[in-house]
Amino acid sequence: MGIATIEELVRASALLTTDQSRTSLISILVGQAQDISKSEVGALYAYPMKETNNNTLKMVFKRGKYNVPTFFSMDSDLIQFIEDCKEALIVHSKEDKFFQDSLLNESMNSAIVLPLNTAKRKIGILILNSKQKDFYGKNKLHFLDAFTRLSGGMVHNVELFQEVKLKLKEIEALQRYQESIFSSMTNLLITTDGNGNIHYFNQAAADRLKLNKNNIDNKLETFFNKSLNKKILKEIVSSADSHREILGLEGIYSKDDIEMDFSLNISPLKSRMGKHEGLTLLFTDQSKEQELKQKANLAVEERRIVKDMFSRYMSADVLKNLMESPELVQLGGSKKDATVFFADIRGYTSFSEGKEPEYIIEILNEYFSEAVEIVIKYNGYIDKFIGDCIMAAWGVPVVNQDKDAIAGVGCAIEIQELVKSKSRNFFHGKASHLQVGIGMHSGPLISGNLGSSRRMDYSVIGDTVNIAARLEGVAKAGEVIITEQTRDLIGDRFKLKELAPVKVKGKDKALHIFSVLKQVS
Repeated sequence: MGIATIEELVRASALLTTDQSRTSLISILVGQAQDISKSEVGALYAYPMKETNNNTLKMVFKRGKYNVPTFFSMDSDLIQFIEDCKEALIVHSKEDKFFQDSLLNESMNSAIVLPLNTAKRKIGILILNSKQKDFYGKNKLHFLDAFTRLSGGMVHNVELFQEVKLKLKEIEALQRYQESIFSSMTNLLITTDGNGNIHYFNQAAADRLKLNKNNIDNKLETFFNKSLNKKILKEIVSSADSHREILGLEGIYSKDDIEMDFSLNISPLKSRMGKHEGLTLLFTDQSKEQELKQKANLAVEERRIVKDMFSRYMSADVLKNLMESPELVQLGGSKKDATVFFADIRGYTSFSEGKEPEYIIEILNEYFSEAVEIVIKYNGYIDKFIGDCIMAAWGVPVVNQDKDAIAGVGCAIEIQELVKSKSRNFFHGKASHLQVGIGMHSGPLISGNLGSSRRMDYSVIGDTVNIAARLEGVAKAGEVIITEQTRDLIGDRFKLKELAPVKVKGKDKALHIFSVLKQVS
């Protein structure tokens, strides 16, 4: 996959971040895949979004003038093969014996079938057709495979986003309903004067507590003497004497045929001059509100669960605005064992001083163009370009720990051999002295979609990545430096030279490292 294809991948991927609609993302995916690969027709067949008895994949978007089937049976050999291997499939011509149903129209002569999945969900199958035989080769496969893998994560993000938005709407509707109920309820209000006599009560208190006009100016303690327990009465007297607020008292009011489970807030009444003028007693009838409170607690818990779900997918700075404007979803990372390498150009900083930017970019592009081809050849994942440095990983998204390390080290050796080769197609003229230093480490890391609504990238983070980056700084020009963890995975396939242990930032103990000299035949 050349640098032009990488630029196409970046451009096409950027288009995916412009819309949060599942339908729009799918149309961009199919359209860009068809346009860039120059296929005659492209169609995406989607699995049902919810579990049903439906045993078919439905065509949800098609691009091209040719008619294609509306459904694919999940029992077809093509679908079964894609589900089992989870890898892309190429049919070179009509003469191939297998998977002829991948040719969506009788005019087509070759096809490529790509799964659109995430680690947790099967989304669909993308099928592209061409009228030419042997149309889909290595470069198209690499581009389309990378593009669909990225697209799968983004489509899944949008699906999660829509699901959570619906859940939030349900919860907000329930909370608004509950708030309306609470605001319309009338609590039981009684006030006393400075002498502890009943001064005022509202209609709700009259109805529930059987108060009437004859109770006005009578002692509050006398009215509640037999209907409240002594602890509550003592707290009322204490509030009146100390002029302090007492909140959250709970008890049972019992009088004649009335029994009420209540909570009570007591607040002193003061004049503008600060003189004590009595108490305000606000009773809440918990018997009637218990069911509503349980529903409120349920709504709060559901909201917390939604927040937790968001936090697995979203950056922290967005979470604080979640309830007002839920906009970003970030797929939670998964833990994997992988091999990471950083390949940095030695002498680049001094070389670039005083040079025109166009010339610098030309030098980098010539090198990246060939180095990236080698990484792709060894099934590596280009994580990012950091200035003049290439960061790549083996073991994401699919882990095969031993083979990943062997492939990664083999890739590093081949890049170094290419840099040393007199027939190389880069680092000419004033750049002929440039060399590359490579640091590698194997271990656990977190991989997932990182970013925001404007840009979301599949990337890797963790201590393994940090150590690999530190070793890149240790590697001299022309060297490939690995840790003992990588050494343990590659066995005797490479000739190594043990170096003096090195201390790196963030590590208390020195790392045992090795220089990779060559691959053993």
